Amino acid sequence: MATLDLLTYPDTRLKTVSTSVMVFDEKLQAFIADLEETMRAGPGGVGIAAPQVGHFERIVIVDVSSKPKIKHHGFMILINPEITHWKDFEIGREGCMSVPDYTGNVIRAKTIHLIARDENGKEHEYDMAGYEARAVQHEVDHLEGLLFLDRLVSRRHDLFQRKVYKSKT
Repeated sequence: MATLDLLTYPDTRLKTVSTSVMVFDEKLQAFIADLEETMRAGPGGVGIAAPQVGHFERIVIVDVSSKPKIKHHGFMILINPEITHWKDFEIGREGCMSVPDYTGNVIRAKTIHLIARDENGKEHEYDMAGYEARAVQHEVDHLEGLLFLDRLVSRRHDLFQRKVYKSKT
């Protein structure tokens, strides 16, 4: 396994729309392992999409299980994910490994229904709500070449410089 290099804004490759995964093989499994390692190496990341490492196939990993008291489906590999239904909307703060210096307020659906394949090609359906639904929507946007910056409520009032904490030495 390897930690992959992240593309960061304003890299124009982040605007690339990803293609569907057609082959489920050992090469895909190896890439997913590297993608997971890259996500885990980041500070507090709960998700990652293949385009963030310059791989333009529809592959997303989401794992919000580290957040206490949040309803979730655990660690999920979502291949060719499709949100088929969404309901209600709310504003929430988001950050992104590909936009390391900023966070912003984004409107997302409160609940979603998702269909996706796993790393073996088996189809799964999920009903998600709250933080998990927000995380999945954020990662699926990457597959469409969108960043949270593209969905800000207002660039003037809803984009914030990320705080940098200095260690006490």
